[in-house]
Amino acid sequence: MRVKELATVFFTQGLLGFGGPAAHIAMMEEETVKRRQWLTQEKFLDLLGATNLIPGPNSTQMAIHIGYQYAGVPGLIVAGMSFVFPAMLITLGFAWLYTQVETVPQLANLFIGVSPAVLVLIVDAFLRLSKKSIPNLKIGLICLGFSVAVLLGINEIIALLVGGVVGIFILRSPSSPKIQGLLIGLTTTVGSVTKVALVQPTLVQLGLLFLKIGSVLFGGGFVLFAFLQTEMVEQNQWLSQQQLIDAIAIGQFTPGPILSTATFIGYLILGFPGAIVATAAIFLPSFLYVYITNPLIPKLRQSTTMTAFLDAITGGSVALIGVVALRIAYKSFFPNGDFSNPNWLAIILTIVNTVLIFRFKVKATWIILGALVVGFFFK
Repeated sequence: MRVKELATVFFTQGLLGFGGPAAHIAMMEEETVKRRQWLTQEKFLDLLGATNLIPGPNSTQMAIHIGYQYAGVPGLIVAGMSFVFPAMLITLGFAWLYTQVETVPQLANLFIGVSPAVLVLIVDAFLRLSKKSIPNLKIGLICLGFSVAVLLGINEIIALLVGGVVGIFILRSPSSPKIQGLLIGLTTTVGSVTKVALVQPTLVQLGLLFLKIGSVLFGGGFVLFAFLQTEMVEQNQWLSQQQLIDAIAIGQFTPGPILSTATFIGYLILGFPGAIVATAAIFLPSFLYVYITNPLIPKLRQSTTMTAFLDAITGGSVALIGVVALRIAYKSFFPNGDFSNPNWLAIILTIVNTVLIFRFKVKATWIILGALVVGFFFK
């Protein structure tokens, strides 16, 4: 039964999904395209491009898209919920423990081997996907411009949209036009919810705040934390600064989508009901967005203009995976920013994982589990 298969695959990936959205997407591509062949790589790339154009967590939306593609609306619901549920349970457990001891468990060493493992998984996905998504020099130059823009600090969504517009003019032209730059000195700030100066909100107020965040959040986890700092610490004073810092720490070393941080915060503010409401509210928009946009993707592909736009967007989305790999490599190999003092353990583990994945084709989930075992012995 397809729904049962979706539940098994995405529950497992949610349980072992360390490393952020790029790593999650890499694991999904390996499992659903390469191993199970539920959809073609071209379709996977179309869905990936679509997720980058709507607000919300990319990896969760990819799970929802794949579920919808494979088993319709029931698949949409089951895949998304299965992917989110493990992270919610684990985060809820940490939240309960936190309220008992008022400190975050020091488990960082357990995950010492995770970054090198995640890095190789991301590079593997980037190399596989780039073969299809960057088929010619024109798209390659667009992707290069996108990567440079993002590395220089340009918002990913702005860079993707500009890259898509540039792609319309470049990819539809039979000649080789001059590549226009993607450097735009713009930043976006999303409007905040109406201030409610309460020390403890009601469930409705908590839910509305997280619903608003889930509806407009572009840019991933660090943008989420910026929202939380403004709304919950500075304006409404629902959290202390230290509680937010601890919530961020929990979000960094728990698997699955980082938006499950909402579970932790909801529990701190209003207990178990708060955790459920906050989690449901922040993820609900993603289900609705995918339900609306998924049927439109084949129609968009029938237009030459939109095909050029989507090709550029898709290439940019894969380029973003490469940018993430560069950032993880830098932070893993040179954690203090000192090139004269590299982290040799991370470098050695990266080499070992490269051999395991590229030479012996070891499955991603086993790579992650092995990384946790390594961390256990080095703690």
